[in-house]
Amino acid sequence: MIGRLNHVAIAVRDLAAASALYRDTMGADVSAPQPLPEHGVTVVFITLPNTKIELLEPLGSNSPIAKFLEKNPDGGMHHICYEVDDIFAARNRLKQAGARVLGDGEPKIGAHGKPVLFLHPKDFSGTLVELEQA
Repeated sequence: MIGRLNHVAIAVRDLAAASALYRDTMGADVSAPQPLPEHGVTVVFITLPNTKIELLEPLGSNSPIAKFLEKNPDGGMHHICYEVDDIFAARNRLKQAGARVLGDGEPKIGAHGKPVLFLHPKDFSGTLVELEQA
């Protein structure tokens, strides 16, 4: 069921500064900022040869990233994203196995324009997992 690693997401307080660090210091290819109001974040993607890094900055006071940064003032790894061929089949299989899908359990459109779901970190060794339709 689980496919390739799509990205690792890192919560940051200052998206411009974090982008500059990756672009200017590490020489990475960094996308333009993309606001995602429905998810409460602004994101940039750093393209690597084998995956991507997603930098997340809070967008609005109700952002889940703002809450994460309250608990983790320096930022840090927020989630990992795996691709799945069929997000509905993956969701159903995981729920049947006892995994908790966050929100209303229905996929939402993510930053890549594809359906995504998030799985409760307590069910995955303390790591928030995002599934993205491949």
